[in-house]
Parts: sequence; C-alpha cells; structure tokens
Amino acid sequence: MIRNLTELYQYRALLLALSMRELKARYRASVLGFFWTFLNPTLNMLVYVLVFGMVMRSAVPNYAYYLFTGLLPWIFFSSSLLGGTSSISDRKDLLTKVRFPAQVLPATVVLTNLINFLLSLPLLLGLGLFFGVTPTWHMVFLVPVLLVQTFFTLALTYLFAALNVAFRDLQHIVGNLVQMAFFLTPVLWDLKSAPAVGSLTREQSQQLLMHVNPMASVMAAWRDIFYEQRIPNWQPLLSVAAISLVLMWISSNVFERRREEFAELV
Repeated sequence: MIRNLTELYQYRALLLALSMRELKARYRASVLGFFWTFLNPTLNMLVYVLVFGMVMRSAVPNYAYYLFTGLLPWIFFSSSLLGGTSSISDRKDLLTKVRFPAQVLPATVVLTNLINFLLSLPLLLGLGLFFGVTPTWHMVFLVPVLLVQTFFTLALTYLFAALNVAFRDLQHIVGNLVQMAFFLTPVLWDLKSAPAVGSLTREQSQQLLMHVNPMASVMAAWRDIFYEQRIPNWQPLLSVAAISLVLMWISSNVFERRREEFAELV
C-alpha cells in the first residue's frame, strides 16, 4: 500500500497533467463546454425534485437543497467508480507501448471527478443562499470529510480496476451495483426516515445501514455540514476511514500481483 501511494506521489505531475487533459477533453466538442459541470448535476436535481419533491411530496424542508447536498458527493463517488473500473482495460495504447505507471490511470479518474466536484461547490452554496441557508464555520469540516470519501473511493477504484482487466464483466456488474447502492444510500431520502426492519427498531436499522454502507456515513456528514450546519458525527467517519485503510491494503496487494499482467491482458 505504501509503495503504491509513494509511486503515485512520485508521478503527481503526470497525474495532474492527465486529469487536466481529461477535464478539457470531456466537453471539448460541446457548445456549452465547461458549463456542463454545473448543468449535469442541476438537471439531475430537477428530475429528482420533480419526482420525490412534487409527485411523492417529500416532507423534508427545502428538499431541492437537501437533495443537492447529497447528489454532488454521490456523483463524485459513482462517476469515479464507474469510470475507474475500466480505466486500465481501456488504455491499451498507454500500457503496451511504454513502461507506463498503471496506478496513475484509476487515480486520474478519481482526481478528475474530485476537481469536478470542487468546481460544483459554488453552485451548491448559491442554491443554499437561494433557500436562505448562509454558509457557517462548519464548512471547515469539508476537508476531512472529503479526504475520507476520496480515500475510500480511490481504494474501491483500484480494486475494481485491477480485477476488471481479467474479468471484463465486472464493469457491467459495478454499474448495476452502483445504481442499487444509490437507492440504498440516503441521497434522495432522509436517513432518519429509515424504517424498522424485523426485530430492529428504526434507530437500530439506521445504525445497521451506516455500518454496512460506508457512503451512508459519508452522506450524513455532508448533510451535517451543509444542511444541518453542525459538526459531523465523527465516529461513523472514523469507521469509514478504518475500512478505507483495510480496503486500500487489499486493493494494493491485488494491484501489485496483477500489475505485470496488465499489458498482456488489455
């Protein structure tokens, strides 16, 4: 794990250059170009607000803003995972012609979506002001929460990217798993509304969800910062950080064992 992270730092210039190239190429041929960074999450928000805020009539106050505080970090996570899973298997041009550091490719996808997320934050703050929510000092907790989510996302992306080189069906499986996880994560709905399950009370089912779904804890932290404007609950976040460390160790071992096969299998 240390070796992978060290090499990633050594190739930081290449990582940044590839990320900037990806950002520029993403909307190069479109008329609106860079503005799609803001339009994509906004249009998604409008669709979900129409369905859950108007048709199904969610009881959450300022539902559009509530939804956006969860939708932006989820887009960062899901886009990184979906793009990162095939990041190695789709770059035969780089892996077979030169001795290219393969670990840069999944990290490039994560960094690109991280930058995209950061560029979208002004839109989130502007929407908050529209609903009368003024940013508070709790914004300082954005950095540690973002670090936890980024590390967790990177660990998962490394694992899936390495496995997908030999098992190409994985990228399609991940797509379906991400879609299912979206509805099992409190993005569209409030964690407090989680129902009792079997012999579990509502509080117990909420705790269970946060333990089995790390993104539920991360989502709750984002809501605490932007929507509730309070200090996030650090115990679930520390659990996610611990899970991320174990997951990164596993991912690094899998990545190291399969690294020499990448050029042959792609």
